[in-house]
Amino acid sequence: MSEAKEKEPLFSAKNRKLLINPLHKDNPITTQVLGICSALAVTAKLKPAFVMTLSVMAVLGFANVIISILRNGIPPRIRIIVQLVVIASLVILVDQVLKAFVFDVSKQLSVFVGLIITNCIIMGRLEAFALGNKPWPSFLDGIGNAFGYGWILIVVAFFREFLGSGTIWDYPVMEKLGVYELGYVNNGFMILPPMALILVGIIIWVQRSKDKSLVEEN
Repeated sequence: MSEAKEKEPLFSAKNRKLLINPLHKDNPITTQVLGICSALAVTAKLKPAFVMTLSVMAVLGFANVIISILRNGIPPRIRIIVQLVVIASLVILVDQVLKAFVFDVSKQLSVFVGLIITNCIIMGRLEAFALGNKPWPSFLDGIGNAFGYGWILIVVAFFREFLGSGTIWDYPVMEKLGVYELGYVNNGFMILPPMALILVGIIIWVQRSKDKSLVEEN
């Protein structure tokens, strides 16, 4: 029995759920309503939203692994402090990598990369999962929740940039399509933070209208 458990596939059905469930049923933003602030702040353009997604994936994935490895040696009284130190160290590392390789995006993200430290999704996964599970499942849980968070950011950013600035990844799509010649004017409201909240609300409405179990659970 113990040998069977040791030889459990890396991507068993149980492990796959750790990656798949946060994309829909257990989505951090639309189901748990976490990480809303960054969804409002970094989604005016697609590129910063994409980079923020990668940053959160790196921080949450490795933070989960580190806390999982250390979990049996962390005194309960200082576990929050240890978690914050781990997250802060990873955020600083990610911030320096961004400044070195994508400085323009780093400037756009500004303080919001640093605010990953206070992102409730990250602290929540460390508390709820990494402290009680092995490193590999913890890594998958971190990547799954980060991507579940990230795809919402990317969808919101796509529509805000496309309709608000007429571009996608700074490429002038509307201009190339000749839409402006037909009288279209960029919708300035799309690039304001309230529109991000409205778009997230629409995604939540679509999700819950398709899956009634989410409504019943809440």
